[in-house]
Amino acid sequence: MLPDYRVRQREYLLEISRALTEELDLNTLLSRILQISIEMLSGHAGFIALTDEHRGWHLAVSKGIQPALAEHIESWLQQQSENESDSEANIPEINKMLNDISMGLISGVGISMLVQKKPIGQIFVFRNYRGVFTSNDYSILNNFANQAAIAVRNARLYNEIREQNMRITALLASVADGILILTPDLRVQSANRSMTRLLNCSSMELIGQKYEDVVRWKGEPTGLKLEDLTVSGWKDYAPGEMFLEGNLVRREGMECTPVAITYAPLFSNEGRLLNIIASVRDISRYREAEEIKSNFISVISHELKTPIALIKGYASTLRRKDVDWEPEMIQESLEVIEEEADHLANMVDDLLDATRLQSGDVAVKKTEIDLVGLVRQQVKRFLPELEGHQISVDFPEDFPLIVADEGRINQLISNLLINATKYTDSGEIRIVGLVTGEFVQICISDEGKGFDPKDVPFLFDRFYRSDRDSKTSKGTGLGLFLCKAIVTAHNGTIWVDESYKQGAKICFRLPIHADIQA
Repeated sequence: MLPDYRVRQREYLLEISRALTEELDLNTLLSRILQISIEMLSGHAGFIALTDEHRGWHLAVSKGIQPALAEHIESWLQQQSENESDSEANIPEINKMLNDISMGLISGVGISMLVQKKPIGQIFVFRNYRGVFTSNDYSILNNFANQAAIAVRNARLYNEIREQNMRITALLASVADGILILTPDLRVQSANRSMTRLLNCSSMELIGQKYEDVVRWKGEPTGLKLEDLTVSGWKDYAPGEMFLEGNLVRREGMECTPVAITYAPLFSNEGRLLNIIASVRDISRYREAEEIKSNFISVISHELKTPIALIKGYASTLRRKDVDWEPEMIQESLEVIEEEADHLANMVDDLLDATRLQSGDVAVKKTEIDLVGLVRQQVKRFLPELEGHQISVDFPEDFPLIVADEGRINQLISNLLINATKYTDSGEIRIVGLVTGEFVQICISDEGKGFDPKDVPFLFDRFYRSDRDSKTSKGTGLGLFLCKAIVTAHNGTIWVDESYKQGAKICFRLPIHADIQA
């Protein structure tokens, strides 16, 4: 029959074997290894030091050691890392270091934890009385350390894999594009947050669903369908060709969204298909940009064609040698040519301003200006064009001076007055100013047809023109866009007063001082 201590030692070895297969949390595992080591050798204290490529040698866990001594051990281990000392040679040095500190009252035993002959750590156990650790103690601790080293390596690998998975999960969650991870039989294995928002559902609703039930199209998409790629075995197409674009059907009756899907197969080293990654990008903005581009070309082509045709027509007429034109006719023709040339120049200026303001390249030169005076000057300039209209200007007597760019504010007021007169056949145009705290506010209203509510969210967009306006009047759709750009450059705000029902009313607010944000 085995002696009691032999039985106890065997039980300890069985305990670490169970820890090897059961415990994967590194800190918990190290605490168990140290506790068993101390009990097995009838010690009262100890520590485990580990080494890795980032921190070198460091104190991983300790028991029964005073904080001051633990700090000293940690400092000593760091010195060993800097000196790149061999771990086996460190053990006698640790013994000597502890013996010096405790004035010979501590005896210790230590052993390295080796995996494939490479040290990953050290176990050290010591007693608070003089005594010699036997060869049997060393043998027991050595056997124990071998299994402990395997357990520590497995726990480290598990933690590394878990941390890597957490990083991948966080990365997928933060990606703006929707991500679907599919199994080889085309079922959803995982979906990120952007994808669930795009489809307006939860990830649990998607997992396990067939791809064809999740990604549904309104109309026929263009590009390579996933079914075609799987049938071909993914071998007939380059990565850039695995692309599909169309209108994605969303849930809960929401409007379809234009998307572009890129597919990427993931194969094992043996060539077995593991997963399919589908990257789903919302291309609504790209579609809008294309539409704006088309509208821009259409509008500019139309707007340029008319004045150019008029200028050419009148100039060609005046050059005819077979007609003796009267001076009044010549003067009238030259006035038309001059007006249309001015119209062209203004259009070019608006286009240049729109480009510069959009890119933020225009410097705003702010000085102290009299806003009331600027408004009255613009009204005086517009009087010849205000036939059939009445115009009123209402500002309080103590209206303050503001810090702004005089040229840009003149352009702002001019564009708003043009907008008011352009869409108003007759009636009153009112310009009202008031002071609200650190800001001034100006509203320009008319008694025209007003704005269609469905157009209001887009009125300040570049090149936007309502269906009604595009059929009844000329324009590039840049006037209100420039107004908003100018106001924004002055840290102000501009809006349409939708509560005004007698016509249209546009208000803007500017800070009195240059350093105030709206």
